Amino acid sequence: MLDTTIGFINNILWGDYSVLIILLVVAGVWFSVSLRLVQFKHFGHMFALIRSSTKSDSQGISSFQALCTSLSARVGTGNLAGVAMAISVGGAGAVFWMWVIALLGMATGFAESLLAQVYKVRDHNSEFRGGPAYYIQQGLGIKWLAVLFSICLFLGYGLFFSAMQANTITDALNNAYQIPTLYSGLVITVLAGAIVIGGLRTIARFAELVVPFMGVAYILTALGITIFNIAAVPDMLIDIVSSAFGLQEAGAGALGAALKAGIQRGLYSNEAGSGSAPHAAASASPNPNHPATQGYIQMLGVFFDTIILCTCTAVIILLAGDIPAGEMTGIRLTQDAMTQHVGNSGLHFVSIAITLFAFTSVVANYAYAQSNLRIFGIDNKWGNGAYTIAYLSMVLWGSGARLDAVWSAADMALGLMTLVNVIALILLTPTIVAVSRDYFAKHESGREMAFKKGDCAIQGKTEDNIWD
Repeated sequence: MLDTTIGFINNILWGDYSVLIILLVVAGVWFSVSLRLVQFKHFGHMFALIRSSTKSDSQGISSFQALCTSLSARVGTGNLAGVAMAISVGGAGAVFWMWVIALLGMATGFAESLLAQVYKVRDHNSEFRGGPAYYIQQGLGIKWLAVLFSICLFLGYGLFFSAMQANTITDALNNAYQIPTLYSGLVITVLAGAIVIGGLRTIARFAELVVPFMGVAYILTALGITIFNIAAVPDMLIDIVSSAFGLQEAGAGALGAALKAGIQRGLYSNEAGSGSAPHAAASASPNPNHPATQGYIQMLGVFFDTIILCTCTAVIILLAGDIPAGEMTGIRLTQDAMTQHVGNSGLHFVSIAITLFAFTSVVANYAYAQSNLRIFGIDNKWGNGAYTIAYLSMVLWGSGARLDAVWSAADMALGLMTLVNVIALILLTPTIVAVSRDYFAKHESGREMAFKKGDCAIQGKTEDNIWD
């Protein structure tokens, strides 16, 4: 019964009706136009802000820590297993559509992270918290929609996503080293519990240490494989483009499969529009102290996740040769491809990479769901304790669950979150445009960049003493 319900919902969101695919493309175009192609016109400014992003204060983590926290959730199974699944189902053309949805999604990511900063609040520890539930409740004044998003978030990031990430780790370790999934699952659960019990700052420090290291190592490995196979690169690029538009034998069928697989897995990887990254963005004390600053920083996260890291995985797989079609191959396809390039050491490298990538996601997912406890009025010792137990239980369960069942549940939760969040973003467009234009004007004129309440018109209300 449960599988049937999940399948029905996923069919509406991702399948025959493709509601989310249409909605995400429309949202990407809408915010690209509304924000004057900010992801292209201010591309260099994203990187410029990184230089001052390590500064913070006692109330929030730094912008760089917020970026690493969001990347630790983004950079995981979607980058290694998700890309492999997209290519096995949609062919090489899926990669092209992953690029498209990422470039459009950068504008959506800017919008949602900007809003998270505008409507952020202080929790019982006087630390910043925020996200879609907060800007829905304070900006739109629609309490029930905020609660609906929080429920979807708990199902997704609090439960199913962490289970799916744990599943990928245990499968990779079992494939490489024949470690029983129960044993590796227990280790993952204990380590995750030891980190998350320290709260958001501990999670942010962990992400700040691990994410840059693992990202650079993976990029250098993919770059080396590309250089070694440089003669095959032109044909690979031609294959990506031609498959994306159904110019090969399969025609329209291949186009549909590539489009759907690329956008679905692209969204799962970079999470633009899903409403997840705003939770990390809201926790920051940005420098300069303006909501748009964090929009730029999180926009860079979308670019790095999909355009850089997902492309690395695609290159590794496509340069390896034949791809098994229409199978739920997951991480094993990436492991096999790496093994073809560098021998048995490739199997070990991917196993270590996916373990680090997915484990950081497991930890960051906890922080996202925890930040919504306030929406339900249980942001206290007992509420945090109950949530932690449920979260760790799902991590352990996911370690040995069926891969297709876990992915389907994760797709449903992500889809419902995205549906609610994108509707809220579109309704809050006047605030997004007003705050972003305030930043653009101050930046171009050389004025003080700090944002204050009253600098521009904002829908609803912000919490006192945040932007005063």
